[in-house]
Amino acid sequence: MASSSRFLYRAYERRLEHEIAKGPLPEHVGVILDGNRRWAASMGYRSAAEGHRRGAEKIDQLLEWCRELEIGVVTLWLLSTENLDRDPEELDALLEIIVGKVEQHAAEGVWRVRCSGALELLPTAMVDRLVAASRASRDARNADESPAPLLNIAVGYGGRHEIVDAMRRMLESYADDGLTLGEAAKRVSADEVSRHLYTAGLPDPDLVIRTSGEIRLSGFLLWQSAHSEFYFCDPYWPDFRRIDLLRAIREYQQRHRRFGR
Repeated sequence: MASSSRFLYRAYERRLEHEIAKGPLPEHVGVILDGNRRWAASMGYRSAAEGHRRGAEKIDQLLEWCRELEIGVVTLWLLSTENLDRDPEELDALLEIIVGKVEQHAAEGVWRVRCSGALELLPTAMVDRLVAASRASRDARNADESPAPLLNIAVGYGGRHEIVDAMRRMLESYADDGLTLGEAAKRVSADEVSRHLYTAGLPDPDLVIRTSGEIRLSGFLLWQSAHSEFYFCDPYWPDFRRIDLLRAIREYQQRHRRFGR
């Protein structure tokens, strides 16, 4: 980037920073990291793995930006249940990249790492590493001894699959309690379903961002995003910039959230 372009970029970035400083920031941001494979193809790489590696590097930058803005929860969708049907060689490379990234952030102790999804669909060795990383980081603290922000990794995740799993676990818990079908039906509520989701205990996302120009959720946090604000942007995930995040937050602040009322 030429010096004049860098100056203009930084000036615009500072303007965005000034604008969003006046409004409320989202507590929980969800990101659909889309476009790694298309980025790799557009750059002339023959392997999609290069796109996944560049996308993983971008995660480090995003998390740094979110910490600067004091966003408390970030959910990243790294692997869908549909992705599990990809070419085995590509899938193995992608899983290794994901697990390595999770282990990296857990070891750094800057984020508390949590993994959400149908982990039983993943290779056992990968699951063991994800679980170990999550456990190792669960007590991570900020400098002031407050809990570190939470990084929620959606891996082996599908929105419909999550809701089905939640209903299954809920019914199993009712059966364990010895309830009849009629008694169980009386217990069912939105709060009860939420309590059995992969994200139980987390606030619902305030803002959901999707990269690569696709304007759909593809099943991301279907239940949790009922009242979220959505922001769709054109860059492939490896090309996502800080100004793209700031623009998303600015648009979030400009909307009037009614939460269905």
